[in-house]
Amino acid sequence: MRGPVERFARLTVSVLGASNAVVALTTSLPGREQRLEVAESQPPGAPEPPPRLVRQLRRVAREECLIAEDTGPAAVAADPEVNHPAFLGVPLQGERGELLGVLAAVDAAPRTWSAQDARDLEDLAGACAAELRLRASEARAHDARLGAERARHEAEEETGRAHVGARELESRLVRSELLLRAAEQLADTSGLDDVRRTVSELVSGDLKPAYVGLVLRERDGVLRRAVDAASTPTPLEREMPLYSVSDDWPSAQAARENLIVSVPDRRTLIQEYDPRTVAVFDAMGLCSAVCVPLPSSRRPTSGALVAAWDEPHAIGVHERAVLTAIAGYTALAVERALHLDERISVARQLQQAMLTDLPRVPGLELAALYRPADDQEMVGGDWYDAYPLPGATADEVRGPLAITIGDVTGHNTRAATLMGQARSMLRQADVERADSPASALASIERANDLLGTGISGTLVHAHLIPRPGGRWLLRWTNAGHPLPLLAHPHHGTEQLSQHSWLLYPGLVPNRERPVHERVLEPGAVLLLYTDGLVEHRGRDSDVLVKEAAGHLTRAVAEHTPLPRLLDVLADSLGGRERADDLALLAVRVDDIPEGA
Repeated sequence: MRGPVERFARLTVSVLGASNAVVALTTSLPGREQRLEVAESQPPGAPEPPPRLVRQLRRVAREECLIAEDTGPAAVAADPEVNHPAFLGVPLQGERGELLGVLAAVDAAPRTWSAQDARDLEDLAGACAAELRLRASEARAHDARLGAERARHEAEEETGRAHVGARELESRLVRSELLLRAAEQLADTSGLDDVRRTVSELVSGDLKPAYVGLVLRERDGVLRRAVDAASTPTPLEREMPLYSVSDDWPSAQAARENLIVSVPDRRTLIQEYDPRTVAVFDAMGLCSAVCVPLPSSRRPTSGALVAAWDEPHAIGVHERAVLTAIAGYTALAVERALHLDERISVARQLQQAMLTDLPRVPGLELAALYRPADDQEMVGGDWYDAYPLPGATADEVRGPLAITIGDVTGHNTRAATLMGQARSMLRQADVERADSPASALASIERANDLLGTGISGTLVHAHLIPRPGGRWLLRWTNAGHPLPLLAHPHHGTEQLSQHSWLLYPGLVPNRERPVHERVLEPGAVLLLYTDGLVEHRGRDSDVLVKEAAGHLTRAVAEHTPLPRLLDVLADSLGGRERADDLALLAVRVDDIPEGA
């Protein structure tokens, strides 16, 4: 667990601006009381945490609530043990409210923790606890694979025993192979759609049912049929996607009573279940079914696995054992998939929330586009921004405008978080120093170095200043970012090739970045983009840049609306399978100046 807790300790230091952070995990042994073990607080080789810190951690664990302490300067001077006057700690809790450990921030100087500090730490603690639960779920899946492998070895050893018939030995080996595949393949699934498809393939391949279904239990006793996204929904899934755990369906009974429900023939179906069930079975050409409950750590069951046949089928002891084992592996995979889907959803929402609503600017047309990578697990640091500079009005910008395109290094939640910090820091710097885009970027570099935020990446930051005759002065600085394209109304498209060093932690040159200028004539279009547009495996980026320039030249000549232009660029150059996020920002100078 050291890897994930170290990441959350570093993130706590970065977000709260503390001098250090601690993650302490609970441990328990048979016959002994639960205790805390500090998993990360100092660099490797550093001394053990001081006794006062250990007492504070234990207090948070014992009371299971957020605790903030701030020892004043006088107490620090009087007591040498007070080597971290400021302490803020919050418990890490499991799915059933059990204590997993404590996440704490400490500071070398007295400070008053704000309500925002407390909320940030609680958010980080929630994410850290989710990571710990996910790792525990993966460990259980690993144990399941080992168990299945042992079962396979035992079945193979039995082949040499003379008292067991050859057919029985072959049957056991087939079952063990199926369980081993189930453990391995379900442990490798990443999302709910993947789990649904894998279960269907596993059960269909060996038990030969006509239909395989997965029913998941949601809140308030609602059951939802998981649909295989790669196949057409069956009449059952289309007409009854949601139903109650109290309904008279075999799958509802299995989920409700936590037992295997077998319907061996149509006669049993008619005698014991609702007429709607019989009608749906007949419409699908089904005659028999078995429903196996999915075990859950949070409730009696998490749903049911359904296998149905188009002829009478009485489930035997061995099939029952195989389906029960597959249901167990499926339940673990579903739990892991839901955690992963929720974590990715939160990260995507965080990233989307940081994308700007473009301002209205008389004399300019603005459009932007953001598309995430096709791999939904990847969350990146691509962003665009546009906002008024000092001197502009708030509702409808009439004055200088700042525009930015950037890409913070990384493809994870941390990259998205750092992107948000960089975006906010740049806006603040422009408010304070609107004289030059390079001055604003220099402020970010100094803050990055002083605060140790660790932001690295590339960006283009520019100021647009209105000039007489409908023209706009473009002043920009490029920190190692892909070169913008500028399409002129009468003489093609050029690359703005001037650029300088990228943004990197610890790199604060003693000279200011260069600022470059172009006058944008009425009708001109400026395109800023991230590398997801022109950098793809197996394709020449220079060729893709030329294609983008061609699209831009045609858009100027044909007066193509900017949103349509960005869609064309993303579809034709971004590719169908993107390995990276893509952000585009376009600006067009109106052909007819306002008031003309």
